[in-house]
Amino acid sequence: MNIPGHYQRFYRTQLRFALIMIVVALLAGISFQESGRKVLISPEVPAGAHLEFLLTLALVHGHAFLVGVLLPLAFAWMLHLSLALGAGTVSKRSLDWTSALYLPGAVLTVGLMLVKGYHFVLGVRHGAHDFALLNDRFMSSSHALRAGAYGLAHGLMGLGLGILLVALWRNLGKTQA
Repeated sequence: MNIPGHYQRFYRTQLRFALIMIVVALLAGISFQESGRKVLISPEVPAGAHLEFLLTLALVHGHAFLVGVLLPLAFAWMLHLSLALGAGTVSKRSLDWTSALYLPGAVLTVGLMLVKGYHFVLGVRHGAHDFALLNDRFMSSSHALRAGAYGLAHGLMGLGLGILLVALWRNLGKTQA
């Protein structure tokens, strides 16, 4: 099978990103485990509340694997499989836009989750036990900033993913000459 050069570049980019995000995801898992040990279950932080404040940080580990490792590997695999099936090639422009939008969106998403997770963990470690208040104070209590940041992160990821999916869908109906 002849793999086009722009596919090879896309594969390399996605694989490198996945390798970096494996490390990030593993470190996020370690940080979650270690941060949970800093606040013990007590009358001020009972078992349910202990789990609740750690949950936001715990989710970073799984989301980093999904968004940063599994989806980029799936992108490369779907492209490669489409070539093996004899489908037409996705344009260099589509692949470039996919990487240019999805990867920063994924980094921003995982970064925002990490910041929010540590906002809760450090807040509880410093005596704040009102989770509604902690949530309200996230990003300096600016709901517009929070909505803008999350909207930007998810919008970038969604647009990058959408470009690739539409391009792949269209090319599955075409056959190579």
